[in-house]
Amino acid sequence: MDIYYKKTAVPKPLVIFCHGYKGYKDWGVFDKTSKWFVDKGLILLKFNFSHNGGTLEQPVDFPDLEAFGNNNYMIELDDLTSVLDWVTSSKEWHNEMDIRNIILIGHSRGGGISILKASRDRSIKKLITWASVCDLHRTMFEEGDDLEQWKKDGVCYVENGRTGQQMPHYIQFYDNYKENKDHLNIQKAIERISIPHLIIHGDADTSVPVEHSKNLHKWNPNSELYIVPKADHVFGARQPWTEVNFPEHFVTVLEKTFDFIQNT
Repeated sequence: MDIYYKKTAVPKPLVIFCHGYKGYKDWGVFDKTSKWFVDKGLILLKFNFSHNGGTLEQPVDFPDLEAFGNNNYMIELDDLTSVLDWVTSSKEWHNEMDIRNIILIGHSRGGGISILKASRDRSIKKLITWASVCDLHRTMFEEGDDLEQWKKDGVCYVENGRTGQQMPHYIQFYDNYKENKDHLNIQKAIERISIPHLIIHGDADTSVPVEHSKNLHKWNPNSELYIVPKADHVFGARQPWTEVNFPEHFVTVLEKTFDFIQNT
C-alpha cells in the first residue's frame, strides 16, 4: 500500500481507495490522483488487493496469475478489513490522521466491495463509488454449458485485452461466492447504509453499464447520483498515463468527489 500526506501535525480526513477487477493501485492516473488529494489537504491510502496478481517486486500488471486465479470476493473484503485495522491502530499517523473521518472510494468491483464494507463498519463515515457494479454475480456462470465446463475443468480463463494474458479463475471463485451469497448481496448492503454516499458513473461505460449505478441509487434513495455525460468506465484514463494533465472526464470526477467530501 501507499500512503500520501503532508506533515502538518493537524489531523486530516483519510481517503482509502479500492481498485477494481484486473486493476491495481498504480494503474493509469491513480498515482497522480493520490498527489491531487494530498494537495487538497487529505490523506490518501491506496493498496493492492492481496490476490490481484501483482507482487511486491512487480506491482504493475499481473506476474502472479496463480494468485489471481485464487482470488475471491471474501478475500478482498478481508483485505480491506486488514488495511483499515492496520492504519487506524498505527501510532505512526496519530498526529496526522483523523480516524473519525474515513472515506472509502471504490472503482468498479472495488465499488461493490466498498459498499459491502461500509454497510458493516461504523468507522466509515462517507462512501464514494466510481463506475461501481451493483451485484457480484454478473460474471458468474449460474447455469448452462459454461458452468458445467468450468466445474469439469476446474478453471476458466478471461483474456486481458491490454496485456494479452489468459487470466485464470479457479472454480473456488464460484464455490466461495455461492457459499457467501447472502453476505455478498450488494442490494441488501446498500439498503442498510445511512452514511453519505456519492455514486458517479459515465453514461458511455461499456464495461459496467450506467444502469448499475442507477440501481444503487434506487436501492438507497438518500444517496447522490452523478452521471458524467459521454464518460467511459475509466473516465478517459488509460494505462500507462503519460500526459501532464488528467483527462477531462476524470477531472469532473475528482472535483465532484472532493466537493462531496468537503460539503456533506
